[in-house]
Amino acid sequence: MSSRMLLFLSALLLLAKSPLHGADPGAPYNELVLEAVASMPKGGGYAPSSSANRALRNAVITSGDSLRIDPLHAVPSYCSSATYLVFLKVLSILQAEHKVALPPAILASLVPAGQPDGTGIWGRWNANGPGTARLFHELGLGGNFTDLSAARPGDFMKIFWNDGIGASEHGHSVIYLGHGTVNGTAFVRFWSSNLPGGYGDKSVPLRKIHRMLFSRLEHPSAISGALPRTDAYLASLQRRSSTAGEMAAQCGVAR
Repeated sequence: MSSRMLLFLSALLLLAKSPLHGADPGAPYNELVLEAVASMPKGGGYAPSSSANRALRNAVITSGDSLRIDPLHAVPSYCSSATYLVFLKVLSILQAEHKVALPPAILASLVPAGQPDGTGIWGRWNANGPGTARLFHELGLGGNFTDLSAARPGDFMKIFWNDGIGASEHGHSVIYLGHGTVNGTAFVRFWSSNLPGGYGDKSVPLRKIHRMLFSRLEHPSAISGALPRTDAYLASLQRRSSTAGEMAAQCGVAR
C-alpha cells in the first residue's frame, strides 16, 4: 500500500467520528484533497475580516515557478479561504511531483489579493453562489453535481442554508467528508473553517441544508487554461439572486 493511501486512510479514520456512507474515495484526486485537509491546522478562529484576508495572502508563497502553502499563517480564517488553501495545497503537491505545471503567470493568478467577486481565480472561488463550481466548469477542472448519493469524501461542496443563491444566500464552502444516520437523524459531515473555532470538521443534520452543490477535482492541469478576467454571472450575484436552474446551467450540472 502506498504512503499516500496510508495517509488517506489515516485521514478518514481521524476525521470520521461516526459511521459515514461514501468512504471510498471514488475519484483520482480526492485522496490528495483529504491529505491536504489532514495537513491543515486546527482551530485558529473564524473571522471573515481584513485581517483574515491578509493572513490568507501571507499563507500563499510563490517564488519563481514554485508554489508553497503555509496554512499556519492563515489564522483567523473563513470558509472559502480554508477550502481555497486546500485546493492550492493539492496543486502544490502535484507541482512538486511534476504532474502539474505552474508557470509564473499562472502562479500570479492564484494569489488571493482582494479580487472582487467573479474576478480572477480567487474572486471566483470566493464569490456568492456557486463560485467553486463555476470555476471548475469554466476551466474544465472537474464535474459539478447535486446528488448526495454520488458524493465522495474529498469533494468540494457548497452548502446553502437557505433558498437564496447569490445576494440573498446564506452559504458555506466546505470539503465533504461523508454522511450517515445517528439515532434516526441523517447528518452530513464536512471540513472547513467553521463558526466559532475555525479549522475543523463538523456534522450538521441534513434537514438544515436547503441545497448542496458538489465539485470534484478531476483535471487539475486545467488550472493553466485561459479565463476571462471577470465572470459576469458571479459578479452579478453580489447584487441579485439566481435560480437553481440558472446555477445549474452556468455550472454544467445535469438536471
